[in-house]
Amino acid sequence: MKILIIGDVVARPGRRVLIDHLDELRDDTGADFTIVNIENAAGGFGITEKIFHEFLALGIDVMTSGNHVWDKREALEFIQHQPNLLRPHNYPLGTPGSGWVVVESCGVKVGVLNVMGQAFMHPVLDSPFESVEGVLKELGKEVDVIVVDFHAETTSEKVAMGWHLDGRVAAVVGTHTHIPTADERVLPQGTAYITDLGMTGCYDSVIGSDTTSVVNRMVHKIQSRLEPATGPGSLCGVVVDVDTTSGRATSIERVRVEQR
Repeated sequence: MKILIIGDVVARPGRRVLIDHLDELRDDTGADFTIVNIENAAGGFGITEKIFHEFLALGIDVMTSGNHVWDKREALEFIQHQPNLLRPHNYPLGTPGSGWVVVESCGVKVGVLNVMGQAFMHPVLDSPFESVEGVLKELGKEVDVIVVDFHAETTSEKVAMGWHLDGRVAAVVGTHTHIPTADERVLPQGTAYITDLGMTGCYDSVIGSDTTSVVNRMVHKIQSRLEPATGPGSLCGVVVDVDTTSGRATSIERVRVEQR
């Protein structure tokens, strides 16, 4: 099974390149299953129900998120009726929505788990390592393949999660920092890993935001509203080839599509 995993969709440029090129990319890669991080899709902050349904119509199997999942307050309501839209699992008990889901595709049961890191993240949630252990125990042998979206700030925390789960899941992919890393590999026990998928959005920006407002904040210490960049978008992610018998990865390859 080939699983296409796409990094954080940021604002209109990210939505546009995803909508325009997802079908073509799936055909080119032979992807059987698609996972997309959508937490920045609505103006760079959060997700609306309208945008969620636009993405659902694209045939995306599971949508993951992160620390911006509640930036559009309506998400607190509609996530309760959309099991394929995940929020980080390590939020406290009682938080709306779920952090994991099992979806059957091509006769294969795929478990997708979304957790958030602690280092330099806000809010600081429960330990992602303990959270993952709880889900793995619950899933048991009920699934054939498990993919983890680890939404975290530091490379060290992400790398540690990869090694922690090596041999127990098919893939651990990092999101949140919006810059694609070049360290994709299959770890020794068969888990595909990359520190960050990169964003799906405008790269003529500062991680998706208009450069002027960010530079003013950093250089002149002038607080201004961060506006999303408006140029052409790029789609970034990976394709992971998984042996569904063992549930382990055989390869991982970066993909990038430029908006034409």
